[in-house]
Amino acid sequence: MQTGIIGLPQVGKTTLFRILTKAHVDAKGGQATHVGVAKVPEPRLVELAKLYSPKKITYATVQYVDLAGVQKERMHESLASLRDVDAIAHVIRVFDDPSVPHSEGAIDPLRDVTNLDLELILSDHEQVTRRLERVDKDLKKKKDPALEWEKAVLEKCKAHLEAEKPLRELELTPEERKPISGFLFLSQRPMLYVLNLGDDEAAEMDKAVEKHKLAALQGRPNTAVVAVCGRLEVELAEMEEKEAAELLASYGLKEPGLNRLIHATYDLMGLFPFFTAGEPEVRAWTIRKGSTAVKAAGEIHSDIEKGFIRAEVVRCEDLLAAGSIAAAKEKAQVRLEGKEYIVQEGDVILFRHSG
Repeated sequence: MQTGIIGLPQVGKTTLFRILTKAHVDAKGGQATHVGVAKVPEPRLVELAKLYSPKKITYATVQYVDLAGVQKERMHESLASLRDVDAIAHVIRVFDDPSVPHSEGAIDPLRDVTNLDLELILSDHEQVTRRLERVDKDLKKKKDPALEWEKAVLEKCKAHLEAEKPLRELELTPEERKPISGFLFLSQRPMLYVLNLGDDEAAEMDKAVEKHKLAALQGRPNTAVVAVCGRLEVELAEMEEKEAAELLASYGLKEPGLNRLIHATYDLMGLFPFFTAGEPEVRAWTIRKGSTAVKAAGEIHSDIEKGFIRAEVVRCEDLLAAGSIAAAKEKAQVRLEGKEYIVQEGDVILFRHSG
């Protein structure tokens, strides 16, 4: 699962990517595309490790792709690279710095959001229109219920796009999604708007949306908004843990903005962690919301999925409060679940399997 980081030139996109993924990237990398992995911050793993003293602690990860800056004259190229990602993080410049001119002149976050969304909508509209022309030609030759259904869904998408609304905001049933699942529509990707604030706003990240009149970005389907202060994140990334905590506290913050960014990405993609714990390793695994226990077993190893017998499940907070799995069992907090059990966020699971 990849999230593509995009943005206009000079918005702080590559800087955020470098801090997120600890990747060594030339900030003036031009048209290069870089891939890196960010660790999903998870305090519960640290607490579980205190119970088990494992040889290894493994965090869940999110993969980010730093895509070349979006440029008007190369818009088609810029957008084409988005077809390979599962979600989009659009870094929007809110900070004002006269020494770094904005490519569009004045700082106007809502304009930048609207312009990029419109490009995604236009790209999808072109694709839908071309496909509809083809479907109409085929239907004139021969009646086909599957094609007629596809045409109905495409027309619904087209009307939505013509109202200048992205497809991520169009409600479709699973049956409606089927005929268009292969099209990789850009405006259908979940969207994370990342507001890159100035140093003077670091203490007011929670008020950024209201202050910059960006309420229109909130509450949209399959969309999230998170504020960060790029320059502060650069400072934090270079500090020891204790110093970083002190700097955060001086701004009245509990955690770096990048932690919120990673969690927002994870959540937007419909993912959450479950845990396995023992002396060899305490680990967070990534799974899609709504996944069954047998599917979770498959995330660990296909042999565990094939030989699945049952899952021993305990809530992480119950296990931590009890102090051991034996104590949790005495309190009847450990449950035996079958293949169809829907895994919950924060479950600690031991899989029993044959073979």
